[in-house]
Parts: sequence; structure tokens; C-alpha cells
Amino acid sequence: MLEQPIGEAVDDERAKVIAYHRGDTDAVIDTFLEDIRHLRRQLALTEGVMSLGMARGWRPSYDGD
Repeated sequence: MLEQPIGEAVDDERAKVIAYHRGDTDAVIDTFLEDIRHLRRQLALTEGVMSLGMARGWRPSYDGD
């Protein structure tokens, strides 16, 4: 199996996401923003149940919030 160069893989994936949303780039952005919110909630839940020693005190940074 031949691997695609990284730039081509990203371009192909971008085209597939836009096609899935029928060319509506606002819908693409809305979906990505909702995904980010969901992943941040999941991270917050994980932080709550994970011991500090497990990650040696690491905390995610939320720059730009």
C-alpha cells in the first residue's frame, strides 16, 4: 500500500469533510467547534477522576479561551 504524503492526505481529508457538509463551510466550522467543546468536556471529566501522580501534575493549557 502506498502512503500519501502528509500534505495530500490533509487536502483529501479537508475535501471529504467539506463534501460531507455539502459545501457549507459554516456547518464544517460549527461541527469542529462542537467537537472541540465535547473533547474539552471529556478532558475535564478525565482530569476529575485521574490522580495527580498519574500525570505528574500535568494540566492542559486552555490558551485562547
